[in-house]
Amino acid sequence: MMREAVAVDLPGREYRIEIGPGLLAEAGAHLGPLLRRRRVAIVTDANVAALHLEPLRAGLSASGIVSEALILPPGEATKGWEQFSRTVEWLLDQRVERGDLVVAFGGGVIGDLVGFAAAVVRRGVRFVQIPTSLLAQVDSSVGGKTGINTPQGKNLVGAFHQPVLVLADTALLDTLPPRDFLAGYGEVVKYGLLGDAAFFDWLEAEGPAMAAGDSAARVRAVTRSCQMKSEIVMRDETEQGDRALLNLGHTFCHALEAATGYSDRLLHGEGVAIGCALAFELSARLGLCAQEDPSRVRAHLAAMGLKVDLADIPGDLPGAEDLLYLMGQDKKVVDGTLRFILARGIGQAFVTSDVPRDAVLSLLRDALRQG
Repeated sequence: MMREAVAVDLPGREYRIEIGPGLLAEAGAHLGPLLRRRRVAIVTDANVAALHLEPLRAGLSASGIVSEALILPPGEATKGWEQFSRTVEWLLDQRVERGDLVVAFGGGVIGDLVGFAAAVVRRGVRFVQIPTSLLAQVDSSVGGKTGINTPQGKNLVGAFHQPVLVLADTALLDTLPPRDFLAGYGEVVKYGLLGDAAFFDWLEAEGPAMAAGDSAARVRAVTRSCQMKSEIVMRDETEQGDRALLNLGHTFCHALEAATGYSDRLLHGEGVAIGCALAFELSARLGLCAQEDPSRVRAHLAAMGLKVDLADIPGDLPGAEDLLYLMGQDKKVVDGTLRFILARGIGQAFVTSDVPRDAVLSLLRDALRQG
């Protein structure tokens, strides 16, 4: 059985990301050494609970660990004030202490919300991420960014709160609907595009096998993604510089998510894929990279069956000016100036604020016209 581990060496807040199939059954062995008393509070959603909650509880009880679980509704709408308040109140009702562990068991929504709840309950309790989606395993469960959405935008309320352990059981990916798996793949591709051209080459060759269920390919893709993210987080935990590279494609993505009401019309990873294609197209238009690069990005995303164009999003979208306005609501705005992650080539992303507004507007107009 293929297993990997990635160390996140933040001074005083070190933790490991364990990666591979079968980790759920061993959860107790991994969590046990971290516990002061043999009980944990699990927060999950209804979809994950139906498939995986009992195996997790069995894996814990095998090591004599008692667990209680709160089951939240599935979906992006959960990541707001109502379910956040409910989670905080439940954790307090469970008499969670600072020495206890809260387990975030689910995809990115659960990981972000539960991590934020853990950050504020008793001014901070420790938590473990057990991500169940590809997107969460390669991205949102690592690095300590937690938060919720508000009517003003995504992730505008939150905290940096690192987990004490991440257990990425890649066998759980077998139960993902194909669309959800591919959405997570949008974040995997992002890592190759932003800083590892050889990884992108590998994805072009192995991506189809990975999507088809190749276990070794899945472990390798999750491991490389986590390595890249942890390296960047160790350099820049609170996103003052390099960590912004992880937002490749996200400035476009967040605007498109807002335009579609954070609904199932566009999943986050799908928005990232479209955003990466747009970021490379913008880079080529600004003369930063060769025209072949956006073509290659688009070809791979399309070959994998991902959304590539604005026309791939069902329903009507607002005009270019409105999309640009929504991009201006993004957290990556500094002094009112949009920060873009652009590229000098595949694997060569960089952060810049020096992007003419007209170039972005023209790109959006052309992208909408192609619909």
